[in-house]
Amino acid sequence: MNSSFPFHIKSEKEFENAALDVFQKQYQSNGVYKEFCDHLSVNPQEVRSIPDIPFLPIQFFKTHDVKTGHFTPEITFLSSGTTGQVQSQHHVKNLSLYIESFTKTFELFYGNISDFVVLGLLPSYLEREGSSLIYMVDHFIKESESEESGFYLHALDQLSDTLIRLDKSGKKILLIGVSFALLDLVETHTFQLKNTIIMETGGMKGRRKEMIRQELHEILSQGFGVDHIHSEYGMTELLSQAYSKGQSRFESPPHMKILIRDTEDPFHYLNPGKTGGINVIDLANTDSCAFIATQDLGKQINSDEFEILGRFDQSDIRGCNLLVL
Repeated sequence: MNSSFPFHIKSEKEFENAALDVFQKQYQSNGVYKEFCDHLSVNPQEVRSIPDIPFLPIQFFKTHDVKTGHFTPEITFLSSGTTGQVQSQHHVKNLSLYIESFTKTFELFYGNISDFVVLGLLPSYLEREGSSLIYMVDHFIKESESEESGFYLHALDQLSDTLIRLDKSGKKILLIGVSFALLDLVETHTFQLKNTIIMETGGMKGRRKEMIRQELHEILSQGFGVDHIHSEYGMTELLSQAYSKGQSRFESPPHMKILIRDTEDPFHYLNPGKTGGINVIDLANTDSCAFIATQDLGKQINSDEFEILGRFDQSDIRGCNLLVL
């Protein structure tokens, strides 16, 4: 694969051809994925379209080394988890591929990162090692070329003062934060922001009760005085992200695709408007597995947009059990 892969993709046909090529490579060179496909009695010669491709349940990143080929990773990203929980591990062969993926994707939706002051409110991620999100935001902070950019752990008063001052100055600001910390901020401070993008990355991380995204966004919109709350959809097991600029309507970059599977029959895909499990094709995952069956629930809005509705509870996950070795 050439050095521009997978960022050269311009059409659905190019995406499908690339996905099928990646499938064949990963079937041959990824022992975990091959064993999984063989367990399902999949004949790789009969995989001729995207719906034919098996999707690896995301739990395998907790129990196996999911690697295509043999390599020493440049970095291993770890998922969040409470003490005693098994963490997902994503072994990344080349950090440059991750950097190129998140940089090109951000620029596609928002423009040059150097145009922003980047403020990170990600306490639960900063307090542990191996977060791919922290790596991405730290890179954004450095690339922003602003001395005002930086992380905030628990200094909400300082963050509030900085945010209000920067917003009044007319600078473009990106405040990217975990949901519970953004709620903490608007409960203790009042804002009427004009030049700031508020971007939540999801997750209460056990600090607060979970709430539906619409309710969260209504509280945050009112608290920050903005019309829309933006969202980032990514995970340890992926090297790509999708973004929402409001109304929880997410879009993916050209090298990433979302499919919605039936929760009862994981090999059946649903039409737009139907709720099911989210499958992700991330062609930046060339060295792990590009075909991931997540534990998230969502629905396709149209060919370009999708919505995230929550996560499977244990009763909903039975359809996925058919896939686990």
